[in-house]
Amino acid sequence: MTTVLISGASVAGPALALNLRARGFDVTVVERAPGLRPGGQALDVRGVALDVADRMGLLGELRGMRTRMRGMSMLDADGVELMRSEEYAASSGRLDSPDVEVLREDLTGLLHRHAAAAGVTHVFGDTVTALQETDAGVRVEFQHAAPRTVDLVVGADGLRSATRRLVFGPDDAFLHHLGIYVAVWTMENILKLTDWQVWIQAPGVGGGIYPARDNTEIRVNLGFESGPIDGLHRDRAAQRAELAARFAGLGWEFPRLIEGARTAPDFYCDAMAQVRMNSWSRGRVTLLGDAAFCPSPLSGQGTSLALAGAWVLAEELSRSAVPDALAAYETRMRPFVRLNQELVRNEPGSPESAAAIEEAKFALTL
Repeated sequence: MTTVLISGASVAGPALALNLRARGFDVTVVERAPGLRPGGQALDVRGVALDVADRMGLLGELRGMRTRMRGMSMLDADGVELMRSEEYAASSGRLDSPDVEVLREDLTGLLHRHAAAAGVTHVFGDTVTALQETDAGVRVEFQHAAPRTVDLVVGADGLRSATRRLVFGPDDAFLHHLGIYVAVWTMENILKLTDWQVWIQAPGVGGGIYPARDNTEIRVNLGFESGPIDGLHRDRAAQRAELAARFAGLGWEFPRLIEGARTAPDFYCDAMAQVRMNSWSRGRVTLLGDAAFCPSPLSGQGTSLALAGAWVLAEELSRSAVPDALAAYETRMRPFVRLNQELVRNEPGSPESAAAIEEAKFALTL
């Protein structure tokens, strides 16, 4: 039985694990965090990714978890409403679309439950520290667990992938900064939003807020324009301080929102960036999801790329030996990735045309 170690338990990793188990592989998922990470923004499952979810037997449950927005308002820096829509929401698109918006933690929980039920082994609170290819496979060393040898290692560990650094080198060679930082956190619904989003823009800053959990809480997404800030992604206190400085002096509800960021346990902040690589594989190690081809959250397509990539990789591994399977995976996925990355490559933060989005989200044949 082919043994596969997957690093990362967000979306791409568990999706691949579930698809591989369905094809008879022996799969272990290792995750640095002590458990599934809470919080996070709403994610979109669109186009061909809905077909993937259907083939995985998850589409019904996924649709049952979808957010239920009635619409959105766009505000100016003083909180004055500039426009509103009951047909469209900025986080998810048209409300009558078949696309599904779901909270990140709901999607990761769904994938984890099904993967565990299928027999996937999960190891939390540990991380891969070294990889060495041998005649027997890939020897993997961990921070805590004993070393082991597997047939394939998959890095599905996100934008700042440790697997990618171990095999391909420093992040700087692959991360392309898009000139924006975004912070996301959960707090009490101080705005009393009821299935309604608000988006606000001020010079150099802006963001969106939407309710969750039957309107008992809000997910805050605030960002600011900036070039790369060295080391910011590693320093949570510095992230909070930078965010507060960028929004200092602004009115509306910004002071209360920024105060919520100071204590939110699920606070997350990082640059909006894309990962662009000439190859996602080296020997018996490959990358998947944001680790390989992050389009950035600005595209709205990261989750769909992760789910589609997990399906394609599992399918190719079930057809061919590892080297040929990894080559076929890249051949099939690269045109899909290219179109989705191009949604934001030229003008980050600017809305792309509906036609371009439709083309990108269906640009893969299963």
